[in-house]
Parts: sequence; C-alpha cells; structure tokens
Amino acid sequence: MSRKPVSPPNDALVEAAAHGVPELNAHRHRDDGIIRIASLVLIGGVVVFAVANADAAAAGIGAFRTFVTQYFTWYFVVLATAALVFCLYMAFGRRGRIVLGGDGARPEYSRFAWYSMLFASGQGIGLIFWSVAEPIMVKSDNPLAGFVGTDAVDGALIWGFFHWGVHGWAIYCTVALCLAISFHNRRAPMTFRDAVVGAFPGALRRGAGLVVEVVAILATVFGLATSFAFAAMQLSSGLSEIFGFASGGVVWTAVIAAIGAVAAVSVYIGIESGMKRIAEINSTLSVVLVIGVLVFGPTLYVLSVAPQALGQYGFHLWWMGLWTDASNSAGTIESWTESWNGWWTVFIWAWTWAFSTFVGSFVARISKGRTIREFVLGVLALPSLIVVVWIAVVGGAAMRYDELTGGAITAAVSEDTSRGLFVMLREIPFDAVGVALLLVATVLVGTYYVTSLDSGVHALAGFVESAARPSRLFRSALVVGIALIAFLLLTIGGETVVGTVQTGTILGALPYTVVVALMVMNTMRRTSDVEAFVAIDKELAQRDRISAES
Repeated sequence: MSRKPVSPPNDALVEAAAHGVPELNAHRHRDDGIIRIASLVLIGGVVVFAVANADAAAAGIGAFRTFVTQYFTWYFVVLATAALVFCLYMAFGRRGRIVLGGDGARPEYSRFAWYSMLFASGQGIGLIFWSVAEPIMVKSDNPLAGFVGTDAVDGALIWGFFHWGVHGWAIYCTVALCLAISFHNRRAPMTFRDAVVGAFPGALRRGAGLVVEVVAILATVFGLATSFAFAAMQLSSGLSEIFGFASGGVVWTAVIAAIGAVAAVSVYIGIESGMKRIAEINSTLSVVLVIGVLVFGPTLYVLSVAPQALGQYGFHLWWMGLWTDASNSAGTIESWTESWNGWWTVFIWAWTWAFSTFVGSFVARISKGRTIREFVLGVLALPSLIVVVWIAVVGGAAMRYDELTGGAITAAVSEDTSRGLFVMLREIPFDAVGVALLLVATVLVGTYYVTSLDSGVHALAGFVESAARPSRLFRSALVVGIALIAFLLLTIGGETVVGTVQTGTILGALPYTVVVALMVMNTMRRTSDVEAFVAIDKELAQRDRISAES
C-alpha cells in the first residue's frame, strides 16, 4: 500500500521547528551569562564546603545514598531497562529510517573512527579497572547464586557483562539520540535546554531551561574532575607497579599536569586531529592488551569460560535487568552498605546517568549522517560486544590467576581496586610480555582519560557558550579549570573528599533522570509524525544549501 502523500511544510511550521526554541533564542546571550555565573558559584561552593567540612560532607552524602538505595532502587533498575526498550523501539519502529541531519546528510567519520570515539568517550577508562575488580569482588557475593544455577566464575563475569554492557550503553544512547535529533535535525544548539523545554508550557520554558542546563553543567564538571582525580591515582598505581616508586601527592600532581596538557592540546586542535586520533590509538592498544592476555595468559581457561558466561548472560539478561532485590528492599536499612544493589547496580546506573550528560552530547555530535536505526545499533551492539570480550578475557584471566596464587589478586583489589589489573598482568608467565602489557595498560589509563576529558569539554563548551561557537582557547581553558578542581580536591581534600564529591555527583543523577524523561517525551512528540518530520528536514536542508551558496 502506498504512503499518503505529504504536503510541503509551510514557512511558519519550518521556522517553528528550526534553530532552537524561540523562548530561549530571545534571551540566549544573557542566559548563557547567567548559567556561567550560577555554575561557577555553585561549583566553587561545593569544592570549598567539601574540602573545609570533609566529615560533614561525607556523612551527608552517605545518608543521601542510603535514602536513594532504600527508596529508589526499583526506580534506577526499571529506568535502565526502560532506556533499552526506548532505544529498540526507536530503532525498529517507523522512526528508525530518520537520518540524523536529514536526508542527504553523510557521516563525518569512518566506522572505525566513530566506534573508537564512542567507546573512548564512554566506558573505556572505567572498564580498564572494573573488568578485574568487579568479577573478583562479586565472585564471593553473587546474588544470582540463590536463584539460578550459576557457578562463582559465571556469576562474577555476567554481572560485569550486565553492568558495563547493553543496559549501560542504552542509557548513553537514550540521551545521545534525543540530543542528536535536536542538534542535527532541528539545528538547535547542543544543549539540554533546547532538547527538553519543548515539553514545558511557553511561560516556563526559559526558567526551566536555565535550571536544566546548570544541572547538566554541574554533573559534567564534577564527573570529569573527580574522575580526573581517580585517574591520577590509578595511573600512579600503574607507574608504581612498573617502576617501584611510591604513589603519592607529587606523582598525582605530575600525572594531572601531564594528562591536562595533552587534553588541552587535543581539544585545541579539534576532534578530527585530536580526539579521533587518540581514540583510534586507544582501540589499537586495547586490542593488543586483550589479545596479549588471551594468547599469553590462561588461554584454554578463558576460551572455556567465555562462551559459558556469555550464554548465562543472554539467558538471564532481562531477569537481571529487573532484579530489585525486593525481599531486602521491603525493609528499612541502616546504611546503603547493607544492600547489594546499593554497592553495585544502583551505584553504577546512577554513575552512568550522571556521565551521560557529556557522553551523550559528544556521541550525538559525532553521529551526523546515520539513520536512527544505524545509530542505535551502533551505540548498543559493538560497544557491548567489546565489553563482553574484554571482561571475559581480562576478568576471566584475573579469576584464574587469583585461584592459582591463593587470592593474590583479591588481596590487591581489597587494598586498592586499581591495582587488580596490574597485579594480574604480573602473573603472565612470560616476564617480557607481562611488562609490555603493563606498559600498554598504563598508557591506556592516560589516553582513555584524555579522550573522556576531551569529549566532556566539547560538551561542556556547548552548554555554556550556546549562542556562539566556543573558541579553541576557551575549550583549552575549560581543561585547565577541570584539572585545577581535580588537583584541589585530591591534594587538599584527599581521596575521601574526592570520593564524597564523586558520590554526590552520581547521586545527583536522581533529579537528572527526570530531565531525561522530559527529553524523551519531547523527542517522541517531535517525531510522532515521521513523514512531516522528514519533510521539514528536507526544507531545512534546502535552506542550508541556499544559505551556503549565497
């Protein structure tokens, strides 16, 4: 049956759909200034309070984490699965044929470059350490064991697959898709306010937009700064493992300065010459690391456990995606530490939502020219496959060596979660190979964080300078500012303060998820009539061509 012909959109309809929300455009320069000032004041206040009142801040954040774990475990669990359902619906429904950027738009990056930047902006830095630490820690504390027939190794690996695989990427994909449609198809600035406020009545749009943008900026700045501080500690652990010197303040400062300098240069020279090339290096080194562990490590064991664990993961995927630990959640808990989900699923999903502010923005920016179907499958499928292979090989090898050494890797992880990977690589039978892989892993910590910082700064620059294209010097200055916050938190406040601020940032994901829900509603509303949406796309593309030629 032929489709009903669509009338060309009139000028008023096209103008209403294009270049952002009128209520925001009328005050954009002024609102950018308000957002910058409000964000600076709030960031400064949080840093000063956390450093000056470390114990009170830690107690307050701990109490809030207990509150979230007690009353919102179900919410974070269901929300991650809902994000996955939304992505699949957008990909395989009638909206799947919509091209980001409109018909005729072409991808700006090759598939290898695109996939490399996807992974580098998202989970690369976290996966390096948690691919060892999480299986080791979950092996003896697996909630699946009481319900299904998984052994300790399977149970440990499949929770790693679950927390770092398709559900986590669905969270990034949800945010990225909503921003991409707003940015590429409606030519709006790459901001949360432009993607969200269409869901509000006209009189509320400007005020709501200011609040939404400040929330996104705070999550981005503190997420990047605290991760920067932890990356400095993790990289210091790697250098200490290789060269034998003590990890401490001087090394942390040197690492922050080095990573900050590389990131500042990378954001200055731009995505094509900076981020893309470093991300491709990351991909190559990651392949070297995984293949090295597979070939020179416990090969037969890994090849045996990987398909077995993958089968268990596929079988229990939806069960795990909706497991709220209801029997424990029904009662009152004194502390979040009493809840397995409080340690793991709730914390990791909140972490992923918090990081989706900048990961989603960057992924949206680099995805022009891909259909919604291609975009969703690309963001969900390949990164999740990489996660499964990585955790199966690296995590599986770690558990095998832990068994052979009488718990040496468990002891290392208990002391410092970032040491698990390095201690595992020390167990590779061939010393030269083990040292080489140690060097590769240490370099990857630095380069993966550079790409995370790079993607975050590109997003942040757009949030605070939406009225004009941010300059290269401005982006580099943002890197310096984030490095300074990381330095102050780590050297003055110490690891406890860094952890407190990071946990606070992650738990801030609770109100932020409401922003995402509104953004999803607005995206569904915008694309409800696919034919009309595509027709407006074509008209906007025609206007862009005429403007470029004139």
